[in-house]
Amino acid sequence: MRKRKLSVLFLCSHNSARSQMAEALLRHYAGDRFEVYSAGLHPSEIHPLTRQALSEMGLDMQGQYAKSLMEYWGGKFNFTYLVIVCSRAEQECPLFPFCTYRLYWPFEDPSAAQGSESERLEVFRKVRDQIAHKVREWVREQEQKGLIPKSGTQTAEV
Repeated sequence: MRKRKLSVLFLCSHNSARSQMAEALLRHYAGDRFEVYSAGLHPSEIHPLTRQALSEMGLDMQGQYAKSLMEYWGGKFNFTYLVIVCSRAEQECPLFPFCTYRLYWPFEDPSAAQGSESERLEVFRKVRDQIAHKVREWVREQEQKGLIPKSGTQTAEV
């Protein structure tokens, strides 16, 4: 058997906040054990408060940009997991044949938050923390199932 990492594509509507956060957080917590990507159905720009909320954790988004799901269409990429992080993408993308498992983790859209910049930043932080918790919990589940090695061990054989 050859050694390979499990691949994950996080999908939301714009690839400006939630899916970008999920990508950065999974890379941070377990990027040595996963190939991690994100995309949007209607990509725009990464929201500045997404960058700020992640930089507060020491995560650098240098080189990251909003990507279209179409960049991954056509069989060029085959993902182990498609993780949809918003209800709009769940509704608009009923089929994605280039994945083995489809997960749905809906999170509030922080870019829709109203109020002052500091109030909106608090919403971004809250969503970031929810995604971080979910990602860490999911990584632990994958370790317990033996699908990925525990942190600090060799890559699992697939």
